[in-house]
Amino acid sequence: MTEETPGFEEKPDVPSGATSDDAAASAESSEKEGPAAPAGDAAAKIAGLTAQLDQVRMALNERTADLQRLQAEYQNYRRRVERDRITVKEIATATLLTELLPVLDDIGRARDHGELVGGFKSVAESLETAAAKMGLQQFGKEGEPFDPTIHEALMHSYAPDVTETTCVAVLQPGYRIGERTIRPARVAVAEPQPGAGPAASKDETANDEESGGPEEGA
Repeated sequence: MTEETPGFEEKPDVPSGATSDDAAASAESSEKEGPAAPAGDAAAKIAGLTAQLDQVRMALNERTADLQRLQAEYQNYRRRVERDRITVKEIATATLLTELLPVLDDIGRARDHGELVGGFKSVAESLETAAAKMGLQQFGKEGEPFDPTIHEALMHSYAPDVTETTCVAVLQPGYRIGERTIRPARVAVAEPQPGAGPAASKDETANDEESGGPEEGA
C-alpha cells in the first residue's frame, strides 16, 4: 500500500507560465461545459423561427390589406363629397337663374319691339352676360323638329308644308344649364295635313304626259 502524503491534493495540469488564476478559470470553464447540443435541437429552433416568420408575414399581409381597404374607402368618400358639392352648386345656380327667367323674358320682348335702348340696354346685356357665365344657355328655334323632352307645345295646328311635327313659332325660349333643362321652350307646333298623300314623283308625271293621260273607256 502506498501511503498518501497528508495535505497533498491533485491539481489540474497547468501550462507552464500560467498563473494560479488562469488555472482556476480553466477548471471552472471545464466544469460548466457540458456535452455538445444534438442536431435535433438546432432543427427545432429553426422550425420555431420559421413559424414565427410566417406569423409575422401573415400579420403584415393583413395590415396591408386593411390599409388598402381604408385607402379605397377614403377615395370613394372624396369622390362622393366632390359629387355632392357639384350637385349642390348646380342646384343653387339653377334656383337663382330660374328666378331671373321672367326678367330675361322681359328683356327679350323689349329687344323684339325695339325698346332695348340707352342705359336699360347696357344693364340688360350685362345681366345676360352674367347669366351666360353661370352656364345658362338659351334654346328653341323656329323650324326645328318638336321634341317633347325639351319643348312644351302651347298651340297646335296643321300645315301642308311640314313632314313631321315642327316648331313653327317660339313663344318663350327654353333654358338649360349643362345637361339640366330648367325650363322647356314653349312653342307652337304644326303637324302634316291629315289625309294628305305623298306627292307624285316627277317620273310618274312625265309618263302620264307622254301617254296622253289615261285611256277612256269604250
